[in-house]
Amino acid sequence: GTQRIVDEAERPLKDAINVVKDVIVEGMVVAGGGAGEIETALRLRDYAKTLPGKEQLAVNKFAEALEAIPSQLAESSGMDPIEAIVSLTSKHKEGGLTYGINVFKGEIADMQKLEVIDPLLVKKQTVKSAVEAAAMVLKIDDIIAASRLETPSPGKKGEGKEEGGVGESED
Repeated sequence: GTQRIVDEAERPLKDAINVVKDVIVEGMVVAGGGAGEIETALRLRDYAKTLPGKEQLAVNKFAEALEAIPSQLAESSGMDPIEAIVSLTSKHKEGGLTYGINVFKGEIADMQKLEVIDPLLVKKQTVKSAVEAAAMVLKIDDIIAASRLETPSPGKKGEGKEEGGVGESED
């Protein structure tokens, strides 16, 4: 009833207050709409070119992961995500560092002019949390892989057959 309506109204207000707090704490904002992610991905791809083999692949994959955010924004706003990423990347290469996805119009636009911003603190924490989660998954995967190497699986030894080949008899 009434309490539910109050709770629903209170949540966005708390979110807005937290955003303002984050801006005050960090003192910096970045263009929203995936602009920061695309720019970071571009710079990471340039950096990857200076690295050898697997390191280059890892940095490129990280850049690809960052592109998932503007890609999802594009898809959610009715745009073709691949075309949007290509177009957005092109804009950034031309110097349009603040261009991102305008989710209200389904187009690429200057987020700074539209006053679509994200607190830098939130962006930093989001990337940090995502990296930590990915590292934890990889660590768990390594532990599972290592445990498989250490313990022989059942049935490998003593499957009921004596030494010797299949079909051999003791006659």
